[in-house]
Amino acid sequence: MSAPTTKILYCRCAFAKVVPDGVKNEVLEGLCASGRDFDTVSDLCEMAARRDERLKTLLDGDTPVRIAACYPRAVKWLFHQGGAPFPDEASVEVLNMREDDAPDILDRLTEPDPPATGS
Repeated sequence: MSAPTTKILYCRCAFAKVVPDGVKNEVLEGLCASGRDFDTVSDLCEMAARRDERLKTLLDGDTPVRIAACYPRAVKWLFHQGGAPFPDEASVEVLNMREDDAPDILDRLTEPDPPATGS
């Protein structure tokens, strides 16, 4: 049995504009060049405010999720406020584009999935 592929979610932070443009652009360019599948949203804050149903689908299933956005506590709260609380801390990882460097974020986003365990 193969490990589930980690989902990658990239937030463009189009409305709040709290993530530096250089970091956002470098992460997006790196994701595009990586060949990894990923989802992108224009703004998680706006999605949470509208209680967008897509927030739930982003966390559906047992697949781990890595999110490139802003502060982990803020992203966790946004999903909760949007009606899609994180399933558990182990399956969702938030990478902070407000404070971390783009190469570090890209390394984490594109690292190989862990090997399968169990049956």
